[in-house]
Amino acid sequence: MIFSETFLPGYPDWCWNLTAGGSEDRALGNAIHAKLQANSVDLSTHDLQPIQDAAANLGLVVGMGMNEIDNTFSGSTLYNTYVIIGDDGSILNRHRKLIPTNPERMVWGCGDASGLRVVDTPFGRIGSLICWENYMPLSRFALYSQAIDIYLAPTWDRGDRWIASMRHIAKEGGCWVLSSATAIKGSDVPLDFLGRDHLFKDDEWVNPGDAVIVQPGGDVVAGPMHKKTDILYAEIDIAASRIARKDMDVSGHYNRPDIFKLEVDRRPLPPVNFINE
Repeated sequence: MIFSETFLPGYPDWCWNLTAGGSEDRALGNAIHAKLQANSVDLSTHDLQPIQDAAANLGLVVGMGMNEIDNTFSGSTLYNTYVIIGDDGSILNRHRKLIPTNPERMVWGCGDASGLRVVDTPFGRIGSLICWENYMPLSRFALYSQAIDIYLAPTWDRGDRWIASMRHIAKEGGCWVLSSATAIKGSDVPLDFLGRDHLFKDDEWVNPGDAVIVQPGGDVVAGPMHKKTDILYAEIDIAASRIARKDMDVSGHYNRPDIFKLEVDRRPLPPVNFINE
């Protein structure tokens, strides 16, 4: 089961609408950001434990997007984070978005490559990139080169070009691709949301969702689920991923490592190292 980019507590769509405003817009943006901080996920205090428990009780693997607050160093910086929770309830991987896009940089810090990993699950090897990270060829290659079966692309993007990109990734990587944004209308935004009437219109789709599942090779097998709030289902044959790479394996026989070399530094990059006696 996968959830979209920053599903918890929600994507900060307001940052795109307040980028060029005057002092009133900046004040509103600061006030909303403070609310986002207060409702963001702190992994160090086990904020995800209810979801982890549910995954273990139901035997599910869960991909969950969140606004994550760093309480280890700064106590305030937020990250666009995606975690994969195993069917035993453990967090198998935490990936922080490498580079926030455009005005998102007012909201989130930059992640490191420590989460550029593909992890084993009973349902296949799973990895994820967040939204426009999927347009970064080297990030995609880093996942392809770890024998990925299921590629998760949680996003806020949508529409025909995004779907085309998901089909391209399924063909290029020879893997299943699962992608979804949060399907939400203006009328879904809580009435007490700061600046609600300024930022949203009740009768407009803030995001149409466009959840989609693409099989290795690039054919869509489910979705896109457009302007509909529901759950998208599909049966996945994991063996199809490796079979698809018989013709083209971009990190294997269809690669020229004697010409091209990629080095990924997955060491955590903390902002400070304390050396004690």
